[in-house]
Amino acid sequence: MIRLYFHPTPNPAKVALFLEDAGLPYETHPVDTSKGEQHTPGFRAINPNGKVPAIIDTDGPAGKEVRVFDSTAILIYLAEKTGTFLGKAADRPELLSWLLFLASGLGPFSGQAVHFQFAAPEGEAYALNRYRREAERHYQVLNDHLEGRTYIAGDDYTIADMSAWGWLDRASRVRKGADDPLAPFPNLKRLFETVDKRPAAARARAVGKDHPFKRVSDEETKRALFPSNYPPAA
Repeated sequence: MIRLYFHPTPNPAKVALFLEDAGLPYETHPVDTSKGEQHTPGFRAINPNGKVPAIIDTDGPAGKEVRVFDSTAILIYLAEKTGTFLGKAADRPELLSWLLFLASGLGPFSGQAVHFQFAAPEGEAYALNRYRREAERHYQVLNDHLEGRTYIAGDDYTIADMSAWGWLDRASRVRKGADDPLAPFPNLKRLFETVDKRPAAARARAVGKDHPFKRVSDEETKRALFPSNYPPAA
């Protein structure tokens, strides 16, 4: 059994998409990051970095319980465990390259673009411009790569496409104010729509909807989400 530690944000959504697409049985364990539940000792024992997603696989290698954290690591682990969504062996170098591009580029820069447009104080124009433009540059790199291609790596739907879907689903926040945020990137838009039409995508997006996650952004939320902005207690 897979235990998924989850908050309804882009990185956990990628893992939910895999689990739904693969038909793996799993349990959802909500972690309300706006309340700081990611910083509790119990969760830090699962992910020392204090972020979601993370999983516990109760039937890991040799039948032992294992933890896996970071969405990209989880996608690779689950794909290897199930032998699914890895594409052809000949495409593995390309798959890994794009996975790490998404993990180190498109995802983090998208997240920072959202932060500086929605959460940062006024007067952060340089940072806002820097992260939004870099997120858009990553969009363009992937858009150019997808010219004449259906999927990111090879001819098959893989965990690279799942990984891209998670943050592309929030393009309206990354490109705040754009009526059709993926319109300038037609190949990327086509990829997103292709993945989003899969029945598993709707099920993944619904994960956690029945849990009353905190929706108010107050001082507790800011301290929980951005603890490095605050000096440690004396």
